[in-house]
Amino acid sequence: MVEVFVGKTLLNKEGDLIDPEETLKNKVVGIYFSAGWCPPCRDFTPILCDFYTELVEESEPPAQFEIVFISSDKSSDDMVEYYHDMHGDWLALPWTDQYKHDLKNRYKITAVPKLVIVKENGDVITDKGRKQIRDQGLACFRSWLEAAEVFHNFKAS
Repeated sequence: MVEVFVGKTLLNKEGDLIDPEETLKNKVVGIYFSAGWCPPCRDFTPILCDFYTELVEESEPPAQFEIVFISSDKSSDDMVEYYHDMHGDWLALPWTDQYKHDLKNRYKITAVPKLVIVKENGDVITDKGRKQIRDQGLACFRSWLEAAEVFHNFKAS
């Protein structure tokens, strides 16, 4: 995932600037395209929060998983309000960073919400993260991890 956000700065919920290369290293990453004005987004975000909390905050050891929120909100204030009110304790690309448009093109985002699960190199594991979480719950993480591990094993050989 380092490759997708190389040279970028992400934010955490406290507004601290986070270096993605360190934070996302060796993790399966969900890139969450969403917006506060979008009813399906507001419906799915709490489900994603529960999923993330169980995997990362309540598991010992924490799952090697991170989410990066890419906002389609109409203003920075709208993004911050939605991020703080509804999102989990994950990361976000700053609203002002125009790289969000490159990401939407790269992952062919035409509507929100969309949760794209990617390997460390940015290759897509699935672009149906939202459906898989709804249908399979935590079980889908294992298949994502296996897909990512295949990549790691290949890379190491």
